[in-house]
Amino acid sequence: MARFEVKLPKMGESVAEATITSWLKEVGDTIELDEAVVEIATDKVDSEVPSEVEGTLVEILFEKDAIVQVGETIAIIETSGDVTPTVVSKTIAEEPKEVQEVQQIIDNALEVVGTPILKTSDSGKFYSPLVRNIAQTEGISMEELENIEGSGKEGRVTKEDILQFVSNRKSTPKTTIKEVETPKIVLENTPKEQPKVPVSVNGGDEIIEMSRMGKLIAKHMVDSVQTSAHVQSFIEIDVTNIVKWRDKVKDAFFKREGEKLTFTPILMHAVAATIKKYPMINITVDGDKIIKRKNINLGMAAALPDGNLIVPVIKNADQLNLVGMTKSVNDLANRARINQLKPDEIQNGTYTVTNVGSFGSVMGTPIINQPQVAILALGAIRKVPAVIETPEGDFIGIRQKMFVSHSYDHRVVNGALGGMFISTLKDILESWDVNQDF
Repeated sequence: MARFEVKLPKMGESVAEATITSWLKEVGDTIELDEAVVEIATDKVDSEVPSEVEGTLVEILFEKDAIVQVGETIAIIETSGDVTPTVVSKTIAEEPKEVQEVQQIIDNALEVVGTPILKTSDSGKFYSPLVRNIAQTEGISMEELENIEGSGKEGRVTKEDILQFVSNRKSTPKTTIKEVETPKIVLENTPKEQPKVPVSVNGGDEIIEMSRMGKLIAKHMVDSVQTSAHVQSFIEIDVTNIVKWRDKVKDAFFKREGEKLTFTPILMHAVAATIKKYPMINITVDGDKIIKRKNINLGMAAALPDGNLIVPVIKNADQLNLVGMTKSVNDLANRARINQLKPDEIQNGTYTVTNVGSFGSVMGTPIINQPQVAILALGAIRKVPAVIETPEGDFIGIRQKMFVSHSYDHRVVNGALGGMFISTLKDILESWDVNQDF
């Protein structure tokens, strides 16, 4: 018999820790290879940790809601194979040698979702990204955060600790005596907060608390509008040939590839080809510098069942053929709906596409997904009467058309580039060969 340590896996370069949300197995349960053992959550996405071996779960080292560092042992599985025995340790994984490195990892994890960085205090106490996000959202000062008694390991402040503090603070009646103001945590690159407009609530109104993800998305959107000079260009594209081609090949495509062929991968494939022709749309702004991205990583905005939005990323999209693009789009979209995306699958996007037409919208003006500089909105495909030019003359016919909206950052993308980009996309889609194979 051998004992195998189940460790919290690396979930992307910018993820340093995760919260255990639910144990899917109990001590004594039999574990199959690749069977999910525990559910975890980071400040960006929830996922499952599968087992790398077969055996019996003999020990669970962290309770539900505990915060665990990447690389820490979270459970022990006893196997009958020749797995190398390991020394079980319940202590926190050894901290990196330099405190600055730890802080940089945390900063990077938070910057991915557009959350301002809350600096550690002089006491050097460590606060998880989740606790930091809640503190920022609720306007909790560093002094207040320092005074919260933590119930976690080594006195760490847990999610429950800070939520209880917020609840108690909201329920405490305000005093009429002017109190000494406590200094707020300094935020980097945060615009000056605007005065809030009072909102009246009538007796029949319902107050709904925003979810944590909803608050992060809201802040990310506001920060984007305050960062980038948004400009939009619009173009109408005739996709009649694509509609005919898809109707002709979709059954054979499903039979051969086992995948449904929708319009999304066809359009994403064309977008990737267009970006390759205009690499200066695939950039990021860093102060007074422009970073030209080597890889074309297409973000694909997807709506979640709870109404929130997530953007899984197709890495190196320009290297995929239509079959590969279809498999990637379907896989990411399906796993997004059931909350099974991995953290690194929603990171490092360089350009985003959102399909507003899936909800019936003819067009939209999407907000740029920072730190990118452009985003494309695909409108609904509609049958419309159109003028058709032929050598014999013009006539009116029924065509399948769609509007495309291109939002771009006018600080670095001028109207010529923004317009040429969607004009080229139009040429690629309208020249689709209805007789080609897939």
